[in-house]
Amino acid sequence: MPIQKRLVFIAGTAIAAVVSTGLCAESVKPTMKAIVIHEFGGPEFLKYEDVTRPEPKEDQILVRVVAAGVNPVDGMIRSGMFANENRAFPIILGGDIAGVVEKVGSRITKFKAGDPVFAYISLDNGGGYAQYALVTEREAAPKPKSLTYIEAAAVPIVALTAWQALIDTAKLSAGQTVLIHGGSGGVGSFAIQIAKARGARAIATASTANQDLLKELGADISIDYTKQKFEDMAKDVDVVLDSIGKDTLARSYGVVNKGGIVVSLVARPKQSELEKHGIRGVPLSVDPNSNELTEIGKLIDERKIRVIVSQTFPLSEARQAQEQAATGHTRGKIVLKVADEPR
Repeated sequence: MPIQKRLVFIAGTAIAAVVSTGLCAESVKPTMKAIVIHEFGGPEFLKYEDVTRPEPKEDQILVRVVAAGVNPVDGMIRSGMFANENRAFPIILGGDIAGVVEKVGSRITKFKAGDPVFAYISLDNGGGYAQYALVTEREAAPKPKSLTYIEAAAVPIVALTAWQALIDTAKLSAGQTVLIHGGSGGVGSFAIQIAKARGARAIATASTANQDLLKELGADISIDYTKQKFEDMAKDVDVVLDSIGKDTLARSYGVVNKGGIVVSLVARPKQSELEKHGIRGVPLSVDPNSNELTEIGKLIDERKIRVIVSQTFPLSEARQAQEQAATGHTRGKIVLKVADEPR
């Protein structure tokens, strides 16, 4: 057979083989980089891999992620603390994202391709530690115009936690006093500012190194927990926001006015202590809420809330980021940079 005809024959055979096995170009799914776990364990179980890029269903939004926030709960999920039998490996962690809408499902009405957004993805789903992530309209809100994407990714979970603790649960109002434990952390830094925007008085605790930050955030009284007992300086408060638990929670019951409330992010307040002091107490878990995230975004653009990012890591260094977050001594938030800021 002449060489030219043999080449045509071989090429035709190859094309036929590709078609017969379904491996046509159209069937090859696009991939993306992501941080995944294939089993529960320590930070060393985080893997930087190529995975299939998700496609939005009719009620979903595909976001091209620019930055992803790192939260202590990410490490808890990684370790298996909240194992969900309906969630199969590999799992992509991450609930905080900021990015640009890539594609929307047919039932999406609030967003379109090209919109800048930030979102709290339900922790049952996750997916933020990746180049693309799926969110719903209930989870996403327009990105505050005054923030970079890195800064915006530091907002959703912690700001919503502070909002839902103080506004939705404690019903904090002007003139009341709130004691915020861990005021320099992610939740605490937002809680101080939300309380002040509400017209309330804020007392906050932090280490010696973070006393200046508490004052910058607007705390009326800053307490150095390494040198001072908060119960000596915070008396007759209306609300306690606890992110520490254990002895700190146990000592907090006595500083609350009768009829006041303790909201804990890490433990269930002890019923006998609540009854003894005539106060209420609730544990809190945060829920995605687009409307509240939008309100928080407005306060940020009005310069009533500032966002603190202490460190950034590239997506490939998620392990180091989680190890730092696990120390519990981070100012504000740690953020993963996934892509360059859009122009």
